[in-house]
Amino acid sequence: MSLPSGSPASQPPAPQPPVELGRIEPVQVRVPLTKPLVTYILLGVTLGVYLLQMLSRPLFGYDLLLAMGAKSNTLIQQGQFWRLITPMFLHVSLPHIAFNMYALYTFGISLERHYGRRRFLLLYFIGGLGGVVLSYLLSPENSAGASTALFGVVAAEAVFLYYNRKWFGKEAVSALWNTVFIIGINLVLGLSPGIDNWGHLGGLIAGGAFAALAGPSLGLRGEYPNLSLEDTRSLRRAAVVAVAEAGLLLFLVLMTFF
Repeated sequence: MSLPSGSPASQPPAPQPPVELGRIEPVQVRVPLTKPLVTYILLGVTLGVYLLQMLSRPLFGYDLLLAMGAKSNTLIQQGQFWRLITPMFLHVSLPHIAFNMYALYTFGISLERHYGRRRFLLLYFIGGLGGVVLSYLLSPENSAGASTALFGVVAAEAVFLYYNRKWFGKEAVSALWNTVFIIGINLVLGLSPGIDNWGHLGGLIAGGAFAALAGPSLGLRGEYPNLSLEDTRSLRRAAVVAVAEAGLLLFLVLMTFF
């Protein structure tokens, strides 16, 4: 069936503007972001535990939760293995928890948006476990605090920025150097008496290793102009890496029993 002249389909295509060779057109790229629910839950749980710590002092005459959950080499060797995890939720003073929760809020919110909730939670616990284990192996002193896990988070932030720097331009390089500077300053401050710097270093190593092996590695997907940055690493990979790291850390602890 012929189309009447004058209909849209019968008209010749409109001339297209010539393409200028060498001209770079800006393209919007969508970056998927997760709402930082886990960070808020960790903040709430840790603050709630500290409130219970403060309530236990007048009730029992001492900090019951700290006594039951702080890192103690002697009690871990007696089989109280929960002390490899519980120290990351316990704090010894108000300034101690205030500083740590500020760090969790600052770094956790931005990192969880890219990591996703489950992988960020794995990172947090692996960093905390790594810090307590290295402290157990190298420091005889009792200790507690979320800084073990937080050093893991900060290390993961640095690894994420380094691996994905080509997508974020100069801002990523500046943020990366900022993060490295923060790590360095805190390790130096950790040399002060009464601070468990082995715990910091353990969290840094465990969190950094997890990030390098299982953290987000962003790749460009889609066709122009509908482009997006998507993670090329699966959650399954993160789970396997977390189990392997946790297994290695627990093996190191068990070796001290023989």
